[in-house]
Amino acid sequence: MEVWFYHLQRQPLEAVLPTLVERTRARGWTAVIQTASAERLQALDDLLWTYNDSSFLAHGSSREGDGALQPVWLTAETDNPNSAAVRFFVEGADAPAALADPQAAPTERAIVLFDGRDEDALNIARMQFRTLREKGFALSYWRQSEDGRWEKTA
Repeated sequence: MEVWFYHLQRQPLEAVLPTLVERTRARGWTAVIQTASAERLQALDDLLWTYNDSSFLAHGSSREGDGALQPVWLTAETDNPNSAAVRFFVEGADAPAALADPQAAPTERAIVLFDGRDEDALNIARMQFRTLREKGFALSYWRQSEDGRWEKTA
């Protein structure tokens, strides 16, 4: 499994996450989005229904239940009821802990998104990067170019 770190500098999470989830779903993959707080979970729940006037991303959380049937699962825990192919970590959610748990780990890829303008978020991402590298995970680092395209730099 690969772990990709997305360094958000030009766009906020609210602009980037829906696009990445759309790409995940276009491949036929299921996803889990793990947050560090219930407040962020609620904000993402609202975002995925309203981010685009002409579409939405079907998803659920423990509030709705039926996790195994949800194409995208939102959580602040390490649960993985839909056997996600991709697991997104936002707001400093503990990627090393979830990826160490075979029940929580995705089958294809983990994506850690962090705000490059927030010093605390940068420090958490750096710590997670080091921890996962020490554990032997295949890591990639992505950042946005001047024209807004994602470039793999490591």
